[in-house]
Amino acid sequence: MRNILLSVSYDGTDFCGWQRQDFSDKGKSVRTVQGEIEKALEKIHKQTVKLTGSGRTDSGVHAFAQAANFFSPIDSIPVERYVPAINAFLPYDIRITAAKEVPEDFSSRFSATSRTYRYFIHTGEPFAHQMRFVWPVHHKPNIDTLNEMAACLRGELDCATFAAAGDASLSTFRYIENAQFFADKENPDILVFEICANAFLWKMVRSITGSLIFFEKSGKDASYFKEVLESHDRSRAGPTAPPTGLFLYKIDFDGIRRHV
Repeated sequence: MRNILLSVSYDGTDFCGWQRQDFSDKGKSVRTVQGEIEKALEKIHKQTVKLTGSGRTDSGVHAFAQAANFFSPIDSIPVERYVPAINAFLPYDIRITAAKEVPEDFSSRFSATSRTYRYFIHTGEPFAHQMRFVWPVHHKPNIDTLNEMAACLRGELDCATFAAAGDASLSTFRYIENAQFFADKENPDILVFEICANAFLWKMVRSITGSLIFFEKSGKDASYFKEVLESHDRSRAGPTAPPTGLFLYKIDFDGIRRHV
């Protein structure tokens, strides 16, 4: 058995998130990214193959580079051939971009040391083809003010303020490596928010993004954002940003392993 690690890109618009859901919604099948890839792997292997992802993305959230691994009973396929082989059975909105063999004890979920998300905010009027992948805010936020607030998001933090109701995590503490805004080099109307942490609470990135944009527009500053963060009070967070602009950007496996 070989342990194969995949890098997966997908447009999450028409998916009910990453995680396979073994039930139907009012008689209709539930379409998920994990489920579609597992169906492709079953066609190649002629048997059920389970896929482990580095994390779950919600309905409508995209990925540049989700990481996922599976155990293959086939030894005859060169590892690089898994890319075109799996893609041949996948829908257009999922692409495998890379594959490599990893040690038997490797897990995309438990071996990951950090996860990086990028959120794309359009400050002007997007073209139609951009609407699936940005959040149009129709104003020009002050990037310096945003980064002063984002600077509060460093180190080991209790992120309860930005946890969605119903989050089942045992702890609301997360270690945030970095959080910053920057302008897209190719499109001055697009503002990018990047945040990297060991892991995230349910809808945490969208809650932080929506809060930062809302607070900046409302004339708040870093001291106010710090106060909201340290209140651990969900009711003090701003509106949650929509899923359209959010991308799982990168998974790292070579950093410091922290709690999940």
